[in-house]
Amino acid sequence: MELTDSLNWNYEFDVVVIGSGNGAMTTGLVAHDHGAKVVLIEKSDKYGGTSASSGGGVWIPNNRYAKEAKAIDSIQDAKTYIQYVSPKGKIKEELIDVYLEKGPEMIDYLHDNSRVRYQSLEHYPDYFPDDPGGKDGHRSMEPEPVDGSLLKDEFKSLRPQHPQTVGPLGINFTQVEGQILLGALKGWTGLFLKLLLKFIFDFPFRLTSSRDRRLTMGNAGIARLKLSLNDRNIPLWLETEFLDLITKENRVMGIKARKDKETVYIKANRGVVLASGGFEKNQEMRDKYLPNPSKQEWSAANLYNTGDAISASIKIGAQVHQMDSAWWSTVMIVPGEKKARLSMVDKSLPGNFCVNKEGERFSNESQNYVSFVDEMYEKYSKGNPCIPCYMIFDSEFRKKRPCGPILQSSLMPDFMIPTSWWSPNFLSKANSLEELASMVGVDSKGLIKTINKVNKYSKEGKDKDFQRGDNVYDKYYGDPEVKPNPCLAEIKKPPFYCVVLYPGEMGTAGGLVIDKNSRVLDGEGNAIKGLWACGNTTTALLPRYPGPGSTLGPAMTFGYLAAKDITGSNN
Repeated sequence: MELTDSLNWNYEFDVVVIGSGNGAMTTGLVAHDHGAKVVLIEKSDKYGGTSASSGGGVWIPNNRYAKEAKAIDSIQDAKTYIQYVSPKGKIKEELIDVYLEKGPEMIDYLHDNSRVRYQSLEHYPDYFPDDPGGKDGHRSMEPEPVDGSLLKDEFKSLRPQHPQTVGPLGINFTQVEGQILLGALKGWTGLFLKLLLKFIFDFPFRLTSSRDRRLTMGNAGIARLKLSLNDRNIPLWLETEFLDLITKENRVMGIKARKDKETVYIKANRGVVLASGGFEKNQEMRDKYLPNPSKQEWSAANLYNTGDAISASIKIGAQVHQMDSAWWSTVMIVPGEKKARLSMVDKSLPGNFCVNKEGERFSNESQNYVSFVDEMYEKYSKGNPCIPCYMIFDSEFRKKRPCGPILQSSLMPDFMIPTSWWSPNFLSKANSLEELASMVGVDSKGLIKTINKVNKYSKEGKDKDFQRGDNVYDKYYGDPEVKPNPCLAEIKKPPFYCVVLYPGEMGTAGGLVIDKNSRVLDGEGNAIKGLWACGNTTTALLPRYPGPGSTLGPAMTFGYLAAKDITGSNN
């Protein structure tokens, strides 16, 4: 909306940040440190955005923690890798150069000036580690665990972890611990018992909250940033909904918002930063931009990500790009849960495979989750009936390994599974493959033919159709005790099970086009005065998702750059 003489500002700040995730908080912290009066606004009653419920990984090559571990890497290797794996014409070399240079600088700044701490993931590889410049580990970091009680009353307002990233009773675990627990690797029972007992006997905190105060993953990352904001008395307003940008003579002057159920006008003397996520929960925008079929019910993202900031920016002439892409992952629709549950790891475990309606495999189940769904859509568009797909496993898998909310049968026997879960749209069980195929609507002859091939490949150790288990990433969630291929195990012992998987996502990957200083660009490539953006509100810097944390890394880096540009301290 255009500023008029009759408009009266209700509040006035130097910088107004829309959002409360990693990118937004990094922006607010750095802008404050460089002399700006800052406010962050969040439209829900919980802070943390998508970041809080994520795995919390941050992909930044050559970061300080990797260097401390004496990892061998270089900016050139990282650039070579990004260029090789990225679709042609979808990245801006200038932005990649800035990211690789400034990402480590941003991490150094937070380490030296805040409570933010990370630890290098030594064994978590790039998603295409065998490609030129790819690495087997140390490019991704995860937040160090932190005591949630330090947040005091604000602990209750921290957006919880996604259900898939917590254990039974709500026990938190790190990504390193998760690899052991989810893969049921050697020592998992002892680790689980240790975490369980620590959680149960955490008195007196256990009397005040059902949540685990040992925060990990995305919760730890957000908590550390929020504590750093608190140290600076930087306000973060909850239940404050962004409504529109206010402009005057082609410059953004502030925003219109709804706070305490009233319309308010907030002046931004230096600028507005948009860091409020994508448009995952806006079905109209999904229908317009994303490949079909596309349903918001399949999204595992924040329920409040409705693309408001993107839409408001388009109205004033902002340029958008890559609106047909997302940070894909297969999801489960678990009866009774408010949003879809990500299924990133389940299909990677040995002893299962995924088929289409014809009972045929169509992809490498152990490849990274973004690429798997990319392939789902590509093949579906060419006539392959692979949406949804069907993950098949047997009683041996069921006994040894978890699958979404379904724990190993040693911890959750079939009789303990909620009745509502037994549905052709989620979980099915049968004593024969023919019966199972009939229950879920899959061709039985095709399914039996496929399972015979899979069992043969498991014995031989070589997947001749889709090369499952051939690279380092495939093996990350494999079981080294399964021989000869840690990603392949026979499926032969009844009863047989099926879990239905849909093409969902963690967030959309298209959005506003920005320059190297995070300034939002118009259709002619000129910066819109007074407007910056970062995170999933912007076009993906790394559209092929090269490694774990490829959204949070750029979000934080370009939030850092936005703050420095706004305050004139980017030189």
